[in-house]
Amino acid sequence: MRIFFYCLLLLVSFSSCAQQELPIKQKTKQVDLSNYSTAYFASGCFWCVEAVYESVDGVVEAESGYAGGKVVNPSYEAVCSGKTGHAETVKIYYDSSKVNYYQLVQVFFQSHDPTTLNKQGPDSGTQYRSAIFYQSTAEKEIANAVIDSLLKNAIFPVITTEIGPFEKFYVAEKYHQNFKTCNPYHPYIQNVTNSRLKEFEQNRFILKN
Repeated sequence: MRIFFYCLLLLVSFSSCAQQELPIKQKTKQVDLSNYSTAYFASGCFWCVEAVYESVDGVVEAESGYAGGKVVNPSYEAVCSGKTGHAETVKIYYDSSKVNYYQLVQVFFQSHDPTTLNKQGPDSGTQYRSAIFYQSTAEKEIANAVIDSLLKNAIFPVITTEIGPFEKFYVAEKYHQNFKTCNPYHPYIQNVTNSRLKEFEQNRFILKN
């Protein structure tokens, strides 16, 4: 219900934007990712975040990893301990001619609950915190503007999302990459990731900025 009202808010608050449906992205062959823009988002288990963003048209690849901590080359086990300071983060490679950063931030808030501190679904701990790691002043301003709008219009009573500068991203272990695709019958995928993705797909759209 909260996501539904948020979608309505975006239509009202950004009246100069035209609504545009997000088609399901078709998988393509391996491409040179250096040609694309990047963005970094954390909103719970990176298996879920990766699946959400890879369903968005214009997103070329989503890579699971760790950001926001102080330990060099952290392992999954170390991050899960909550002692490294990292959040499970997904690096988004996107075609800016098809989807822009403003729209990716919309996807971020449409696809998780930003009101729960250090918790998302069944997962809890600082490694599962809601965070946006910006790479420029423009990205920071966009993220803060969306949050201000959400709070001003009482869509969420509070937002715990961390907005911080991007410093370093460590790619997660190979078995974490494309986890939903490679492990469709994993209990977590079937019980958590699929539900989160389905809810997002039922409500998703992007607005031209």
